[in-house]
Amino acid sequence: MTLANQLTLLRVLLIPVIVLVFYLPYGWSYPVAAFIFALAGVTDWLDGFIARRYNQSTAFGAFLDPVADKLMVASALVLLVQAHSSVWLTVPAVVIIGREIVISALREWMAELGERSNVAVSFIGKVKTAAQMASITVLLAFPVDDRYWLIDVGYILLYISAGLTLYSMVLYLRAAWPSLKP
Repeated sequence: MTLANQLTLLRVLLIPVIVLVFYLPYGWSYPVAAFIFALAGVTDWLDGFIARRYNQSTAFGAFLDPVADKLMVASALVLLVQAHSSVWLTVPAVVIIGREIVISALREWMAELGERSNVAVSFIGKVKTAAQMASITVLLAFPVDDRYWLIDVGYILLYISAGLTLYSMVLYLRAAWPSLKP
């Protein structure tokens, strides 16, 4: 079990901690949940850096890392949709979660065809992930009834990440299209 894989597992283990802390009936629960989410987001970058830098890439890590990311983002978005109970948050959340399901299925399909490299992570995907992590961190940090200006920034970043999500999905589908035609 490499350090990179341990960091990825830590990210998965932090998901129920984020949920539990978010629902605690204390004023500090929101910023602490946001901090834990941000810490988990940093481990996403760190595990990849360590795996590349110290040649710790493994098949298990290649499988678990994107799963951990998707679980973390989907769980946080579900928390936020429930808390905000707003179409303005629900629509981008559905777009983001739906895209993750489509791209995961596409990668699985392409792997079956032996052409997984056609749907490798792109630079746009990395920018999308950064915008998602920032938006979710900001939105987790404040109670819904708080009218702090950073909440608006969180919404703007969420819409940017949803737009990048759709754009990157189109790029992935275009790259895979020749292999998908009947």
